[in-house]
Amino acid sequence: MLRLVLPKGSLERATFELFEAADLSVVRSSAVDYKASIDDPRVAEVRILRPQEIAGYVEEGLFDLGITGRDWVEETGASVESLGELQYSKATSNPVRVVVAVAGDSDIESVADLPDGVRVTSEYPEMTKRFFAERGVDADVRLSYGASEAKIPDIADCVVDITETGRALRAAGLRVIDTILTSYTEVVVNKDSFADPAKRKAMNQLMTLLGGALEARGKVLLKVNVAAARRDEVLGVLPSAKSPTVNQLANGDYAIETVVEKRGINVLIPALREAGGTDLLEIPITKIVH
Repeated sequence: MLRLVLPKGSLERATFELFEAADLSVVRSSAVDYKASIDDPRVAEVRILRPQEIAGYVEEGLFDLGITGRDWVEETGASVESLGELQYSKATSNPVRVVVAVAGDSDIESVADLPDGVRVTSEYPEMTKRFFAERGVDADVRLSYGASEAKIPDIADCVVDITETGRALRAAGLRVIDTILTSYTEVVVNKDSFADPAKRKAMNQLMTLLGGALEARGKVLLKVNVAAARRDEVLGVLPSAKSPTVNQLANGDYAIETVVEKRGINVLIPALREAGGTDLLEIPITKIVH
């Protein structure tokens, strides 16, 4: 039913891992194959292409839905519907930022300090032109095919580049002076496809699986038994973000279960044991669907 296009390159591994966790495993004959399949009745075709192209192809109707970054939707100006963000990037769950950066020893403190004619290099020329024009700066924007940070100061005066952690920019001796866009990975869909009730239902079902897999990341199900006399003591140790499930057992004791962050479980389990908890079970979670 659905023609799906997934990103190749920096988002590829993280996207495939998410689909695997959502029980939508992407299968292809080799790591360089641009065609793939998903054993799911809702998915008829899978292609793997550069994220720069995906929004445009979805707009044209070559695909029903695709995964790309909001940065490339804004750069291409593609007219697509958004099913929502998938909060992961190539290395972390943080968004990426499209930023303006200058040499670390530059006197420039803000975009307003940049002179007309400033040389700007970027993989996002259209977004960059709009940004500077809106701020009244007549910039000489030049398309970069990569390694933009290496072009300062000899080839360019500043760079508009993408960063997830800021590490690469700092290593190149650059300093961020403004942020143009904060971008998560996003599911974009063709408008005509979204208007089709059957396709829209299938799209939303896929989003439920993907969102559930993301929600479960870094979390585990914790189960613990406790004597009635020490129930409140154990409950006091558990994180209070959500109410745990508490069931009374036939012998009058209690069984308690709750979802907790995996990070910190090494501290939580001994504390529960000391508070009177017994028969503790830590169970992996693959999906959480609200």
